[in-house]
Amino acid sequence: MPRRVLCYCLLCVVAGLANAQHEEQRQGPASLFVKAGKLLDVRKGTYVNNAAIWIEAERIKEVGPISQVVAHAPRGVEVIDLSRLTVMPGLIDCHTHLMARFDDTPDAYLLGLATKSEAFRALEGAADARVTLLAGFTTVRDVENEGSMYADVALRDAIQQGLVDGPRMQVATRAIAAVGQYNPFGVSPDLTNFPTGAQMVSGVEEASRAVREQIGHGADLIKVYADWQHPTLTVDEMRVIVEEAHKQKRKVAAHATTPEGIKNAVTAGVDSIEHGHGADRQAIEMIKAKGIFLVPTVGVVDEFVLKRKNGAMSLEERRRLEQFLLGIQEEITVARELGVKMASGFDASSAGLQGKNAEELVGLVKRGLSPADAIRCATMNAAELLGWEDRLGVLEAGKYADVIGVEGDPLTNIIALQHVQFVMKGGKVKKDASIEGVRDRAR
Repeated sequence: MPRRVLCYCLLCVVAGLANAQHEEQRQGPASLFVKAGKLLDVRKGTYVNNAAIWIEAERIKEVGPISQVVAHAPRGVEVIDLSRLTVMPGLIDCHTHLMARFDDTPDAYLLGLATKSEAFRALEGAADARVTLLAGFTTVRDVENEGSMYADVALRDAIQQGLVDGPRMQVATRAIAAVGQYNPFGVSPDLTNFPTGAQMVSGVEEASRAVREQIGHGADLIKVYADWQHPTLTVDEMRVIVEEAHKQKRKVAAHATTPEGIKNAVTAGVDSIEHGHGADRQAIEMIKAKGIFLVPTVGVVDEFVLKRKNGAMSLEERRRLEQFLLGIQEEITVARELGVKMASGFDASSAGLQGKNAEELVGLVKRGLSPADAIRCATMNAAELLGWEDRLGVLEAGKYADVIGVEGDPLTNIIALQHVQFVMKGGKVKKDASIEGVRDRAR
């Protein structure tokens, strides 16, 4: 064999071994056996005691009582002993902004766009993705990258390829807003190329083109701003956005916080209302009638309120704040009464809030949801909103092996989810603070 051919063959073998090793590291062991002290069945809202999960590659092979599963799993399989923990599906946040790390100052958004490159924004996103994953959120729906163009697509793909750690992502890329009706405000008109927080459009042609551009550059869903201080995009503009997105099998999320803005978005056919804090009963009835999801983002409101109450406020400011909170309480109460489908979304946009996604579940329980229903908002319901109910949201055979473990009982104390001890994504352990987990190969 000629020397050049031999060298080429050796290189191919070495490259193949290296690729195989990398793939094994990325996917984790081929087979795993997880012992659970208590395993949460989120469908029923009850526990299976002394349960086990048999995992093959990145999917669940079998779940059930340990005596049953152990009889089917192969001998010698690696065992992860989480007998001290309550085990449940990886959580899902349906309203994240992983590319957003803005300070809590009046000009922070504008300065962020002016001083941070898209490359740096992507690195910030990678940091936020990691803390989100370690908080137990193995999947996110990222509803706009706040002026970083398509850096969220790059982050999603880097996570998929195992280059950085983070949750699996659906990304909305740039979002779509009416001209002059989204951040940043106050920019000199001379700065014609200054970056904007969303793609600004005026008219149905521009709206349609924006959808096509964003999907062409990798958007998994489309985000629209139905209002800001008042309704902005028209029903016709949003309707063509929805038609174009649905034609390409993408869903549409609508920021909407005024009664008219919510009704316009529902009339246009969006798939979810984000926030909805200004909803009146008629708007919520329309949401229910169309089977649209509500993502109420109350946890970040509680964070905002805590900061405001710790600072100086006038009597008028305090009165307006209390009215705002009463409106949100009414929104959740009516949505529960009517049976509106809700999904969890925290809406973090600062470094201090990234990774605190479980505060949304605490906020939902505070407003009347049972812990079991709040957990469903971050598991089963969220998976349905993403269109991924065939692969996420419950610990069942065939689903991704996205598993978290917490101490205590989240069905009686939802705060337990703020202290996740164990995180597995797709069969690969990402966090193990339990011993770090007792592992062996003997059964």
